[in-house]
Formats: sequence, C-alpha cells, structure tokens
Amino acid sequence: MGNGISKGTLASYEISVKTGDQIGDGTDANVYIILHGNGTKTNEQSLDKCFKNDFKRGNIDRYFVNSEVNILEVQRIELWRDNCGLLTNCNEMDKKENHRYFFNNIDTYLPQNDPFKEMRISDLQTIQKEYQLQVKIPGLPAQVRKLPEDEKFSINENFRLHYEVVLNRVKRDCVEMLEGNEWEEFDDIKKGYTAFGHPRGSQYFNDDASFGRQRLNGLNPSLLTLCTRIPENFGVTEDMIILFLEGKTMKQAMDSKRLFIIDLAILEDCPTQSKDLVMACPFALFYFNDGNCLMPIAIQLFQQNGPSNPVFLPSDPEYTWMLAKMWYSLADSTYHQAITHLNFTHLIMEGISVAVKRQLAHSHPILKLLNPHFMYLMAINSLALGTLINSGGIIDKTSNAGIIGHFHLMKKSTEWWRLDLHGTLPEDLKSRGVLDPSILTGVYHMRDDALLLYDAIKTYVEKYVLFYYSTESSLTADYELQNWGAELVKSREEGGVGILGVPNNGKFVTTDQLTLTLTAIIYTCSVGHASVNFQQYDEYGSPFNYPYALSGDPPKDKASTRSC
Repeated sequence: MGNGISKGTLASYEISVKTGDQIGDGTDANVYIILHGNGTKTNEQSLDKCFKNDFKRGNIDRYFVNSEVNILEVQRIELWRDNCGLLTNCNEMDKKENHRYFFNNIDTYLPQNDPFKEMRISDLQTIQKEYQLQVKIPGLPAQVRKLPEDEKFSINENFRLHYEVVLNRVKRDCVEMLEGNEWEEFDDIKKGYTAFGHPRGSQYFNDDASFGRQRLNGLNPSLLTLCTRIPENFGVTEDMIILFLEGKTMKQAMDSKRLFIIDLAILEDCPTQSKDLVMACPFALFYFNDGNCLMPIAIQLFQQNGPSNPVFLPSDPEYTWMLAKMWYSLADSTYHQAITHLNFTHLIMEGISVAVKRQLAHSHPILKLLNPHFMYLMAINSLALGTLINSGGIIDKTSNAGIIGHFHLMKKSTEWWRLDLHGTLPEDLKSRGVLDPSILTGVYHMRDDALLLYDAIKTYVEKYVLFYYSTESSLTADYELQNWGAELVKSREEGGVGILGVPNNGKFVTTDQLTLTLTAIIYTCSVGHASVNFQQYDEYGSPFNYPYALSGDPPKDKASTRSC
C-alpha cells in the first residue's frame, strides 16, 4: 500500500479547521475530507460534531476521525462540501458545491517542479479572472478592477476602523459645538486634541532646528540633496547667507559637504482646490552647522526669482521668516501626501501586488514571500478611493491642492518613478549625494536606520531566492515568474502595471536581478511605508508645524508681518 502504511488497526487523526472571519464566511453544509498519503488514502470522512453548529465564522473546530488506513505522513488533503443546510454561503469552499479542493503538505513548488501542474494552472486561471488590472484614474497607477473577497478587511478589522472613525467624529463635533471651529490663537487648536493627546510637532513650532529635522527624519525624508551648485532660478547669493555659514564661503560649505538643497519644482502649476488658494513651488537651502543641526538658511517660495518672489532668510522679520517656512511646509506636505505616501507606497505597490496574485500560483515561493507585505493593501486603497481621494472627500476638504492637485502630482511622479532608483534605498540616497555616512553624521537617522533594515531584508531575500533557485536555469524555466516580470513592465495602456526600472526589463536571468526587485518591493511596503505614515499625527496634528492648508497669500516682500 506504500511506504509506512499499515492496515488492521484504527488510526486516529486530529483535524483542525479555521473558518474565515469575513462577512459571509461559514457554512451549514456537510463538509467531507479525505487524507492522502504516499500511494494510499483514507475513506471519505464527514467533519461533524453532534449538537454543535460547525464552521461558524471566525471559529476553530477540531475533529477526530478514525480510519483503518494509517498514514504516517499526510501529503495531501481533499476537501469538499455538499449543498445541504440552511446557510451554505462560504467564501471559498462554497463557491462550488461538491467541487474538490486539494491542499498539499509543504505546498511550495516552482511551477516546473509541481507534481499537480494541471490543478495549479486551473487554479491560477480562476484567480486571474478575479484579480484584474485597471487604470481607474487616467494617468495614475494600475489597480485591481474590483476588490476580491480574499482582499477585504476581516470583520474584526472592519469594526475597528469604523469604530475609530465614529469615535473621532463624535469627539471633533463635541469640540466644535462647545468651542467653535475657528482658531483665534495658537493654543485654540489644543482643544481638539481629544483622541491621541498633543502631537509632538506642537512643541516645536517656529523652531529652525526642528524645521531642519523634519527634512531629515520627518514624513518626507527623501528630498534632501547635497548641494553642489545653486540653480540659476534660485536667487540666493553668498552675500545673503554668509552670516549663517560659520565663517565659510559658499564654495567652502559645498566642498565640505555641509550645504543641502530641496527643489520642489514639480509643484509649479499645481492646481488648487479653489481659485483663492495658493500652492508654492519652493527652493530651500540648508546648512549643517558645527552644532550638528541642519538649519534652513534660505527659502524662495516660487521657481522664478524676482522682486515679488524674494529669497527669505532667518535674519528677516520674525513672522515673515515664519510664514516663509509655513508656505514651504505646505508644498512639502502636499508632495508628501500625494507622491511619497499615496502614490509610491500605496497605488504603485497595489499594481505590483495584483500582478503577483495574477501570475504566481498559491504554491509559488515568491508569492509566499511577498504576500504578507500586501495584507489589506488593496482594501485600504479601495477604502481611500471612496473616502480620502475622491471628489468632496477628506483631501478635498483639508488641503490647498485638493484632489485635482493631488492627481496632477501623482500623474507626474508615476511617469518617472523607477523601482531600481526610487524604490531601492541605497540608489536613491546615492542619487541625492547623501549615501556616505560621513555626510550628516549622527543626525540623518532615517538613512542610517533604514539602511540597516534594507540590508537585513536584502540578506534574507538573497538566501531565500538562492534556496529555491539554486541554478540560474531554474529562473528562466520558471514561466510564472517570467510572466510576472513581463506584466510588471508591460505598459498600463496594454493592460500591465507599467513599472519602470525592473532589472533586465522584467526578464529575470540572474538571482541578483530578482533579489533587487523583491527587496525593493518588501522595503517599500514595510519600512518605506512606515517612515512616511506613522508620524502623520505628530506632524500634521499641529497645522502650524506642518500645514496642509493655508489661506491668504504668501509673503511677497520682506516687510514685517504682524503677529495674529
């Protein structure tokens, strides 16, 4: 009967079944199981406990079944249900009554080595019908056409999200009802801190050192660039900033790698939510001083220098300089939310995740490596399309740029984002001249800490890839992997994801190419997203510290501005 199989005595098997916790999960139908060993199998067994409601949503049920066949190592499970019972709506098994589902022990195979190729191909074809790519907003990344059942929030996660939203709305409404919703003084905003306490940013308003820290370790840490020359349309001169260079000339500051620049030209001509709102597209110059602080030393709020667009300096009147920093931060926060956060770590990654699910079978080791990093990604993006980045939604109500402006920036950045540059941390740092640890030593924590995490991810991925692809011929023979690479680089107009910078244009022939790709994806979905997401309350929670909306006009001269 096969290796390790005996008959004549009853063998007992303990079987645990966990039912999903999404709405619609669970069944009252009769569920049956067959255990397969090496060349043998048990008889059909019913999974049922008398006087018990089996397979309820979110439950774990345990069963003991006896068989004359003693299988020392169960290699495969066969599972199905009939159409009996009052409630037979189970998300996975109940799609087809009496359809046999097979689950293999240690079910991880490259497609060319899978002993059940036909079933694998059939399952993948079914998944491809459910996971389809679509560009929902012209010019933006490809997303999933319709949210699959398996990607939806669990019932517990759904409840938690809705509870937090309702709780915060109630608290906000109470504050507005009791205190009014217009702020007359700086301390008025603190009355709204009812849910999470005072954000850290509220402690540092109008502090130049904290303004520099935001560029290094805040929500948008990937803009700061080593300054080797001053752009022609940036009107700053050495005479203007010599006071802030600790006795150095501008050239000496550049040569010692202490001068840094941010150019937000991408915001030029960015639409705003209404005609009376303004969006800056600034330059900012920073100096790393002897006290190990990155200090702002010059800000020009628009790209073209001129009499009504001066270079603002720390020596200007206090509130004039303060307003220059606030209008710069408005541009920075708009870039952060539209590009760094929403586009790079959400929408672009969603397209990649859909291609993974479409082209790699459940048994594929690369799908199993990537899948945990995509948890709820499609669901949160689907939710955002209905509440956050929709017309009249949260962004429209809370930002100068509004949805039109955000989509404008997202479209622009989608055209140049590259996986091998912007998605690969060391290359991104190198392109900005800040990879060298002797630059900004001891203060660029985002770089120093993120590189450690990037290297840890890369080391793990390298070992994982080499374990499954011991020879490079196994890479080229893996037709699922090659199909995935092809779909990643295929243009969005042709139904692909349209990712630039995938090594060898998606034709993986070396393990290094695959490792770079996987590391970039995992890093972006984990460390990359965490760095631009989890500080949001501390930064945005104090609007003066990191404004997302400003009314009125930016300063057009250096005249003294009155305190409100």
